Amino acid sequence: MKKLYSNKLVILSLVFPGLLVFVFAILAPIILSVYYGFTEYSGMGTATFIGLENYKTLFHDKAFGRSLLNSLLLAIGFICIQHPIAIVVAAVLDKLQGKAEGFFRCIYFIPNVISVAVIAYLWKFIYNPDFGLLNNILHIFGVQEKINWFSADLAIWSVLIVLIWHGFGWGMLIYYTGIKNIDPVLYEAASIDGADAKTTFFRITLPLMKPVIQVNVTMAVISALKQMETVYLLTNGGPGNRTQFAANYLYQQAFKAFKYGYGNAIGVVFIIICLIITVGLNTLFADREKKA
Repeated sequence: MKKLYSNKLVILSLVFPGLLVFVFAILAPIILSVYYGFTEYSGMGTATFIGLENYKTLFHDKAFGRSLLNSLLLAIGFICIQHPIAIVVAAVLDKLQGKAEGFFRCIYFIPNVISVAVIAYLWKFIYNPDFGLLNNILHIFGVQEKINWFSADLAIWSVLIVLIWHGFGWGMLIYYTGIKNIDPVLYEAASIDGADAKTTFFRITLPLMKPVIQVNVTMAVISALKQMETVYLLTNGGPGNRTQFAANYLYQQAFKAFKYGYGNAIGVVFIIICLIITVGLNTLFADREKKA
């Protein structure tokens, strides 16, 4: 067996299929996107090389700037609202044990297995100003005004609530898995020493969850940048690009406005931003670990 795996042809035959998929499914599209980002191209006919014009236009594009700002707001919502709640819920689930643990774990994860289209239309009905559940609940508490939750002032907050709620299950499940991997002996030792639940959580659970938190935070920020389907079905970036996100704006420019070259320029900038954020977060967490 050792001789077999030391054979270069055997190694190549095992690596080649994966390498082929990587080249044609990831590397080649990125290279083509970079090329088309320097062209004026509608997706049909001939592409005309225009240099950095698409990137100059993108730099002054208010809609793209708004999409990045909305992504930043969503990332803050994920990190400051969704994740703290997810960690606490995961810790509580870990203590439940038995059938209750499995039941509530499934309940919290249900939104993530429901179709995005169903989620979007469900929340459209909830937000409906005439017969929506939210306005009816407010009506019970004396609010008679029919609130338009997708108005220019409220739309982005309404969309952010949906996105934070919809992604909660994934974040919770990752934290739950991380807590399950902590050695129970540590909790037993803390209990013997007289540590209460709060002390155990802050002194044992959170410190040992740092690698999991790093992964989850990085995934959350990238997820905030690439939001598309839910936004498209809820508002499609409206009203007036108030709920625009980068991925949705890319789709609009490339496939609706037929600015394929401009859409690819957005894609290239999007990839660069994702890489910078990933490297930056990894460096930040690495520095904190060294200081600790």
